[in-house]
Amino acid sequence: MPKNTLSEIRRNISQYKGKEVIIKADRGRRRSINKEGILDETYDNIFIVKIQESEQERHLSFSYADLLTDSVELKLKEDHQRIGVI
Repeated sequence: MPKNTLSEIRRNISQYKGKEVIIKADRGRRRSINKEGILDETYDNIFIVKIQESEQERHLSFSYADLLTDSVELKLKEDHQRIGVI
């Protein structure tokens, strides 16, 4: 996996920090999640999405490689524009 590709994905995602997003993730064995949340933090190897579930706030972390391999899809909530792809 080329490092510069992951860097481009990281740069692309970091500009949407604080925005509302829709995340669709394949968790294996026919398990997948579809959630709405806020792109909370971006780090060197992972990004964090903050999700409000009933009375509880959760933080889900994903790697940039997940976006590259299409096991995670990230879209802006406002216009459903896919982000984190090159």
